[in-house]
Amino acid sequence: MGQAQETGSAQDTLAPKTYRIDEVVVTGTRNATNVRHLSQTVSVVNRSKIEQAMQPSLLPVLTEQIPGLFTTARSTMGYGVSGGAAGGISLRGLSGGNARMMVLIDGHPQYAGIFGHPIADAYQSLLADKVEVLRGPASVLYGSNAMGGVINIVTRQMHEDGIKTNLHTGYGSYNTMETELTNRIRKGRFSSIISGSYNRTDGHRDNMPFEQFGGYAKLGYDLTRNWNTYADVNVTHFNATYPGPVSAPLLEGDQRITRGVTSFALENHYDKTSGALSFFYNWGDHWINDGYTPSKGESPQDGRFNSQDDMMGMSLYQSAQFFRGNRITLGFDWFRYGGEAWTEYVKGDRAGTRNDLVDKHENEVAGYADFRQDIGAWLTFNAGLRIDHHSRVGTEWVPQAGLAFHLPYDMELKASARKGFRYPILREMYMFPPQNPDLKPESMWNYELAFSQRLLGGRLSYGVNIFYIDGKNLIMTLPNPNGSGMLNQNSGKIDNSGVELQAAYRINRLWSVDANYSFLHMETPVVAAPEHKLYAGAAFSSGRWSVSTGLQYIAGLYTAVNPDTTEDFLLWNVRASFCVAKWLDIWVRGENLLAQKYEINTGYPMPRATVMGGFNINF
Repeated sequence: MGQAQETGSAQDTLAPKTYRIDEVVVTGTRNATNVRHLSQTVSVVNRSKIEQAMQPSLLPVLTEQIPGLFTTARSTMGYGVSGGAAGGISLRGLSGGNARMMVLIDGHPQYAGIFGHPIADAYQSLLADKVEVLRGPASVLYGSNAMGGVINIVTRQMHEDGIKTNLHTGYGSYNTMETELTNRIRKGRFSSIISGSYNRTDGHRDNMPFEQFGGYAKLGYDLTRNWNTYADVNVTHFNATYPGPVSAPLLEGDQRITRGVTSFALENHYDKTSGALSFFYNWGDHWINDGYTPSKGESPQDGRFNSQDDMMGMSLYQSAQFFRGNRITLGFDWFRYGGEAWTEYVKGDRAGTRNDLVDKHENEVAGYADFRQDIGAWLTFNAGLRIDHHSRVGTEWVPQAGLAFHLPYDMELKASARKGFRYPILREMYMFPPQNPDLKPESMWNYELAFSQRLLGGRLSYGVNIFYIDGKNLIMTLPNPNGSGMLNQNSGKIDNSGVELQAAYRINRLWSVDANYSFLHMETPVVAAPEHKLYAGAAFSSGRWSVSTGLQYIAGLYTAVNPDTTEDFLLWNVRASFCVAKWLDIWVRGENLLAQKYEINTGYPMPRATVMGGFNINF
């Protein structure tokens, strides 16, 4: 798998990520590809930026660095699931909570098999070598749920021979603790990574603790100069308590969640062809007590929600260059996902019994082709087509096309039209009273123009994207036209448009600045998609000191619709580290230092100023 090439000394680790002219990514196309040749926009957050953020979760740094991407939060740590959960991820107003954007780990889809949405607490920083974010549809390569875009977590690697071990630990506000221990080895053809973490907090409200255990292991072996293989496993378990909105505090809203993923891949890399065969298996075990609200006269729940879901799949692709400037990729995917859910009664008249809610699995099988052709030195043509078949819903044809113009003075102009889609998820078809097994796929078209330029030998870069999204057949819960009650129906539309800006400037070897801004217009507003999102940051590194700071401004953030409720707020964060010795760093992180009073989830005020501090040991 191709890696981004980076320049600079150790003092550059706080620099914002900017593209070199030969930056290589793997998300916009299955094989490692120069971003100049893609008609889509792929943003990269590298390992140094992830470490600079000093966060156990990947989502806060992605929210800062990626225009158009926003994630919800409700506390200092932890997102949870079910009622009142945070960790909702949206791209351009399309939410992962509604299965309209996808998280990948090394190109494999990651979502709960029954509910179809990502599980935010599973995406820990210990996993990532870098994160690539493709904004806009990626359904040609990744199928259903990638209609709004994808976040691809490229897992950790050891890039040079040796043994490295790192311990990261910290403590701070609200009795919050974070720890991570990682060992990496590379010796000849063999490589390994083993990571473990433990994080916890009491939370800034009563009855809001969170505790998380995580582990990741990866083994790799280079069979020959051209063939390599790897296998990995990642497991996270968290215990969370849902306190309810401040206006109606909840008791006993407890959650015990375990998520895991394992995969195996066999890859080949030649001068004119490359490909991979991979298998993956994801699983989840959820136990939830929905709790009760005493102020509403409620009493403790008799039942506990349980679910066990899984998703397995196989992916095969091969990319080849048949003549100069040409690249054709052919691929095949097979997925099987689903699970069972039930209510287990622990007291009351039904104690010792269970009520089954769903026990279903579905299959998807797909083939796709991705074509790229350079026309001279100034133009690249891209096109792709996917044929995707769902065991219940039917077959979907998914095309895309685009042009990338390579202009003088390191300018790039890109134009694309891409289709995205998603199949109805099991919850919408089979669970709870609005269920409807006759639902059809949602679909949309994304039309986009992008311009970027690099100046001053690459020290200054900027870019702008303009997009329009036209979607149909969105699944909504509406009154049943054929009877009483509510029914999930294909009745909604998407009409979103927006502008996204990015800029970064390496002033000198000590100072760098970066900024991004996104404007999103939605004909039909949705929760957790801000109209305006601005981030501006600066970093300084000299000798033993490294300091970074950033301001994030959010305006027009819908926290509720019908009736609409919006929030505006400004957050100031600071991170600093000091190298005491070659093997020891001390660090401090301050968040919301302006002590802003704001909410992202309605009824869940966010903490005011918080501080964390700790040390890193490297040996």
